Order: sequence, then C-alpha cells, then structure tokens
Amino acid sequence: MSTTTAKAAAAKEAHIKEYLGTPTDLKADKVKAVAGGLSEVLADVFALYIKTKNFHWHMSGRHFRDYHLLLDEQSQQIFAMTDPMAERARKIGGTTLHSVGEIARKTKISDNDALYVTPEDMLAELREDNLTLTKRLRAVHAIASDAGDVATTSLLENWIDETERRTWFLFESTRPVFGHNE
Repeated sequence: MSTTTAKAAAAKEAHIKEYLGTPTDLKADKVKAVAGGLSEVLADVFALYIKTKNFHWHMSGRHFRDYHLLLDEQSQQIFAMTDPMAERARKIGGTTLHSVGEIARKTKISDNDALYVTPEDMLAELREDNLTLTKRLRAVHAIASDAGDVATTSLLENWIDETERRTWFLFESTRPVFGHNE
C-alpha cells in the first residue's frame, strides 16, 4: 500500500471513529472483528428472511396451510434478529450493513429464483440454509468470546438456539412417514 493510500485509509478510519465510534472498553481490533462478523451473519439473516418469505408466498400442495404458517412464523423470527444484530455492532462502536449489494456480497445463503419448487425441496433447502446460519453464528460467537464481548455472545446464543429450533422443525417436516402413503 502506498503512503498516500495508507494516509487516506487512516483518515477515513479516524473520520468513521469520530462520527460513528460509540465508546467501548473493547479493543479497536476486537470491535472491528466482532462488527465484521455480525455484518456477515446479518447478510445471511436478510438473505434467509427473503428466501423464507419467497417459499412462504409460493407454497402449494396438500400441506399448504401447515407449511405456509410454519414459514410465516419462521420468517418473522428471522426478521426479528435483524435490528438487534445491526444495533449490537453499532453499540460497540462498529458499523453494519449499508445496502442490498453488500448483503449479496457477504451472504453464504444462495438464492432460489426457480418458478416452481416442490414443498419438500423448499423445506429441505431452508433446513440446510438454517444449518449454514448456525455455523456462521457459532463462528461469530467464538470471535465475540475471544473479544470478551459477553453481551454479543449472549445474543448469539439465543439466535443459535432459535436457528437450531427452525432447523429441527424443518427436518421433522421433511421426514418420510414410514408405513403410510402421504
């Protein structure tokens, strides 16, 4: 990095800290790591929310009502994570997502733009996406724990539990019923 580029980066960092740097006792490098991890997970949460709503809107079949309501409940729970997650990054002096483009760049949740997806495939795909989210939440938990950020670890523990519950419900909803023709 050139001296001019380094100076510009340092000036930008100082500007951000002056206007957005909420005071904290956490070390600056730890704040950056935790806030960065939260932004990546937040991107996954937004992507999973949209995908869950997509499948909720396009559900069909014999179990329509049950699956439609399940996905509505799950999408509400997922969306409820967004504001506390973004605000947590800000509370410790970090920044968070700024745009849909940033969400697209950071998420590990893949889109599904298919015109038709079977209900079973929808639920199975969401199950795998929730597993992906759980892994990412655990990774940020480790970062927050290393930083001594107990408030973030506490929030993440609740979100991990909620995500595991969604995974469980999606798993049970896709299990074959042995001895019955469904």
